[in-house]
Amino acid sequence: MKPEIGISEKNLSKNIDILSVLLADEMTLYIKTRKFHWNVSGESFMELHKLFEGQYSELEETIDAIAERINKLGGKTIGTMKEFGELTRLKEHPDKYPDQKEMMKELLKDHDSLIVELRKDIEQSDKNKDAGTTDFLTGVMQEHETTAWVLRRYLN
Repeated sequence: MKPEIGISEKNLSKNIDILSVLLADEMTLYIKTRKFHWNVSGESFMELHKLFEGQYSELEETIDAIAERINKLGGKTIGTMKEFGELTRLKEHPDKYPDQKEMMKELLKDHDSLIVELRKDIEQSDKNKDAGTTDFLTGVMQEHETTAWVLRRYLN
């Protein structure tokens, strides 16, 4: 049953598409953060191991919330690695195992990239007259801003 929530079917579809791309981005970042959690080594091993664990745990919650938002708008949530890989705006680096500093730089770059993309998504969602999704995306952007700030502090 389609939701009758005061948003046209066309605009619902546009926002479902925005959220699906974001879901793919978040899954890509989640997997990358997990990879770094598993492979970090060196002097600050335990600190960064725990830092990355906290970050991927936050991403898990965000991923679930995005999937639920898609369903609230009447959409079907993608859920395969193929679909995520086709939609993500982030780059993966197979067979690369950077050192601690490069891991943090790469994660920071991805969070910053998502912040930029989320600003565009928020603007589009607002044009689609969906205040709920606009507010939701703003919250996700703020989470990425916080994580980026933490990573940036490690690199200064």
